Amino acid sequence: MQEEVENKTLTLMVNGTRFTGRMFKAAIAKYMAHRREVKHQKQQKRDSPVIPHGKQTVKQLIGQNQGVSNIEINDPSIREFDRIARKYGVDYAIKRDRSSDPPKFLIFFKSRDADALTSAFNEYAGKKVRKASRPSVLQRLASFKERVKNTVVNREKRKERER
Repeated sequence: MQEEVENKTLTLMVNGTRFTGRMFKAAIAKYMAHRREVKHQKQQKRDSPVIPHGKQTVKQLIGQNQGVSNIEINDPSIREFDRIARKYGVDYAIKRDRSSDPPKFLIFFKSRDADALTSAFNEYAGKKVRKASRPSVLQRLASFKERVKNTVVNREKRKERER
C-alpha cells in the first residue's frame, strides 16, 4: 500500500524564493529521466538469462552448450559427493539409473570442469576409503560390552561412617 502511494505521488522540492515555470520544467525532466533509467535497468535485468551454477538438471546443463561428460557411481551415499562437488564449484547434474538392482548414479558435468571434477572425485574416493578402513562404532560397542561382561566385578558393599 505504502509503495503504491510512493510510486503515484510526485514530490518535488525546490529551494529558492521564486518558483518559475522553467524550474518546474527542469525538475519534471530530471524526474522523467530517472524513471526511464530505472525502467530500462529493470528490463535489462529481466531479459538477461540466469545461468545456474552447482547442482542443476541435465536439461539445464546441456542447454549451456559447453559439452557434457559423465561418470558413474555405484555408491548409494551420493550426498557426500554432492557436498564435495559444491566445494570445488563444479556445475553438475545427478541422474539415477533405476534399471539395475543397486541403483547407479550418473554424474553429468561440463567438459571444461573435468579437472575440478577429477580432484573432487579423488577427494570423494579418499573419504570413502578412510571411512571403510575405520571400524564401525556399533562393532566397537559390541566388543566393549563383551569385555565388560567377561570382567569379574567385586560387588562387596562397604559402609563406613566417618565422624
